[in-house]
Amino acid sequence: MDIIIPPLVLGSLGMILGVLIFLVGKYFGVEEDHRIDDIEKMLPKYNCGACGFAGCRDMAKALLTGSCRAESCKPIKKEDQENLNRYLDELLQGIPVTK
Repeated sequence: MDIIIPPLVLGSLGMILGVLIFLVGKYFGVEEDHRIDDIEKMLPKYNCGACGFAGCRDMAKALLTGSCRAESCKPIKKEDQENLNRYLDELLQGIPVTK
């Protein structure tokens, strides 16, 4: 009987803490704007910092707010830059975006 008690206590504790972690994640979780992911996918993902931002994700956030343009990204290809600017123009004007 003494050998059964520790696994039951640890199993119960693990179950309680698991449910607690789930509830905290559900009610206190922060959802990030999915458009940042879309913009980041259009960038070259070098995270070089040549644009003046810490990485491509920070630049994507700045592009979404309209505080910079795609021309700030040095290694981006010309056609990718045009596609990104078109996407951002549609986004910032409120036009439904077509990828």
